[in-house]
Order: sequence, then C-alpha cells, then structure tokens
Amino acid sequence: MNNQKDKSVASRRKFLSGAAAATAGAATLGFPMIAKAQGPISMRWQSTWPTKDIFHEYALDFAKKVNDMTGGDLRIEVLPAGAVVPAFGLLDAVSKGTLDGGHGVLVYHYGKQNALALWGSSPAFGMDALQLLSWHKYGGGKELLNKVYASIGANVVSFPYGPMPTQPLGWFKKPITKPDDFKGLKFRTVGISIDLFQGLGAAVNALPGGEIVPAMDRGLLDAAEFNNASSDRLLGFADVSKVFMLQSYHQNAEQFEISFNKTKFDALPAKMKAIIENAVEAASHDMSVKAIDRYSKDHIELQTKDKVRMYKTPDSVLQRQLQIFDGVMAKRKDNALFNEVIASQRAFAERAVRWYLDVQLSGRMAYNHYFGKPARKPAAKPAAKKA
Repeated sequence: MNNQKDKSVASRRKFLSGAAAATAGAATLGFPMIAKAQGPISMRWQSTWPTKDIFHEYALDFAKKVNDMTGGDLRIEVLPAGAVVPAFGLLDAVSKGTLDGGHGVLVYHYGKQNALALWGSSPAFGMDALQLLSWHKYGGGKELLNKVYASIGANVVSFPYGPMPTQPLGWFKKPITKPDDFKGLKFRTVGISIDLFQGLGAAVNALPGGEIVPAMDRGLLDAAEFNNASSDRLLGFADVSKVFMLQSYHQNAEQFEISFNKTKFDALPAKMKAIIENAVEAASHDMSVKAIDRYSKDHIELQTKDKVRMYKTPDSVLQRQLQIFDGVMAKRKDNALFNEVIASQRAFAERAVRWYLDVQLSGRMAYNHYFGKPARKPAAKPAAKKA
C-alpha cells in the first residue's frame, strides 16, 4: 500500500516537473499564451499652427482617427506650434526624434531645399491641390519627395494630404488694382511665393501663421497672405485689415503634410502602418468636406459681421505672377532636384489640367440662375392718353 502510494507521489512529482519545464520552454520560445501584453505606443506630435486655427483642428482630427482605428494601441498627442519647437523647426525636430511626428506644410521647409516648396507654393502649371495630390500619388511625386528628403538627410516619412482650395492674394490697406501696387509693400508669405512677391516689388518677410496679425498690428507688415476665410478670421486678420483680395497663383495647389520620425515609423507593426496610411486617406477627405462647410460660412461672416470688403485679384496681377514664376524656374537651373520635380509636374499637368478643363462644368451659370439677382425690368411706359 505504501509502495503504491510512494509510486503515485513520485509519478505526480514527475508530471509537475515536466509541466514546469514545458512552460519554461514555451516562455523561451515566446508562445502567445504566456507572452506579456505590450502597452499602447505613445507618440508626441506638434503642429505648426496655433491652437485656435482650424489647421490645428485638422491635426487633431487625424490623430483621433488613428487613435480610434488602432483601438488605442497607438496614441498620438498633438501639441500646438511652439510647444516644443518653433513652427519652422518642425522638420528638424521630427527628423532628430525630438518629436515623433508633426502636422504642417512642405513649403515651410523651403530653406532646406527649394524643391520642397513645389508641393504647394507655385502656379503648379494650372493644377489645383487635388490634381497635385494625384501627381504625388500616381505621377511620381512620392518617389521624388523621398529623393528630396534623402538629399538633405531628413529622417522622416511624409504623407502629403488634404487639398486646400485656391488661396487668397491676401489682406491689404487698400485694394490691389495693378502689379505696381506691390512696390515697397512689407508683405508676408512663404516658399517660392517669396520669389513671386519679391518679383512684384514687395519686401517679403516669412512668418509663421500665429505671428502675422501681431506684426500687421505693430506696423511691421503692410499686407499679408495666409490661407482661407476660417483661418484668417480665427487669427484676427479682420481686426487689422478690411480689404481682402481673392484668388492668386502663388499657392493655388497646396496641401498639408503629416510626418513621422522614420526610425519610429519603421519600428511599428505592419498592421499599424497600414492603419496610418488609410487614416491619411480618410483624413484627407474629411478635411476637404469640412473645409467647404467652414470656409463658406466664414467667407460670408467676414463680409456681414466683420465688414470686410472683398475684391477679385485683377487679371493683370495674375498674369504677372505667371511671368515671374517663369523667371523663378530659370534661376534654379542648377538645382537638379528642383528641375526634376518641375519636369514631372509639368508632364502630369499637361494632360490632367487639359482633361479637367475639357470636362469640368463651371458652377457660375447655375449659381447665377438660382441665386443671381434678376435683371431690373425696364420701367413701364405711361399709357397713351386718349384723344
């Protein structure tokens, strides 16, 4: 009886010892059932926009999409401009890993390599921002952008997204009626637009968005452009100017840029990278439709509530901008990357813009039909007196 009991105890001990060894072996092999669960991945971002700008809202929208789509496995926190670095310092901060990512525009990196400004700060051969994004994704732009970033040693993964409507010429003390009106103006712009407005005779100062209105208020600027009715209204342009000139070629095809530190992005699981790439596409659409709603409301309120007078930019100014940009391209004939991007955009625009102009119906006729003021009826002739 005792011998049988001893054998049973020994057998049980042997089984438990084997089970423990198997568990240890499973841990060594990294079996999922005993692997320790990883916590969420956190990323600290910064935008190049003040908190009150709708552009910062777009950055928050993208972060929320990623946070929601990953179920919280990736958490992006977005800080406003200046929280960690100045707006124009975003690229360096993301590249070095000081920030994990950011939200801005490529033209802010113009000083690193002039070719970067071609993603939004030029006439783009007649392309609008959506067509430029089409060139980027399907016409070779993505490969060229990687090449440009590699040339300056930028350790980033870039996602251009969010096509912007044609930007206004800007805010002035009095209406612009001809190209010579720019001579001597202290004017704010960025990117290749600096060359365009200098060509018009302006003294240009490149300032980030949050610094423009204070500079105009102190008289450091006579005039400035930023982007759209909502941003301009929120930033307070109507407090320092009542003349708003609409339409310009200086930035008629710009989009935003979502950027990640490449080292951190490459370390993400493939599934998470795919979520991010699809979140970019979703945010691009969402930004576009939100802009239509918000910009149109603020366009009206600038006129009705803020008493801003709006004028269309004269064709003579628009034509002069195109002529100046021809000279800008000629001056950069020694910048091989600049010219490679220009050649690629030009080839894409030649067919894409031609197709668009051939098929796209202008909304002007239908708008006038439904909302235009009816023509004044001629006064009725008095009835002839009877003899």
